[in-house]
Amino acid sequence: MDVFIDKDNREMKIEFTGDVKGLLEKLKINPETVIVVRDDELLTDDVVLKNNDKIKVLSVISGG
Repeated sequence: MDVFIDKDNREMKIEFTGDVKGLLEKLKINPETVIVVRDDELLTDDVVLKNNDKIKVLSVISGG
């Protein structure tokens, strides 16, 4: 699986099968600080990922 992490501006290739929540746990990323996208589609925590997916982990920015 190809994973791009916006916060660190890095790409990595990892072996992973499971859901979005499990991926974020593996990467040690707080799920409340990011959104996860596959093919321009926002994914929820329970979406099952495939090893050939290309995933983007994008930081959520809030302000006032």
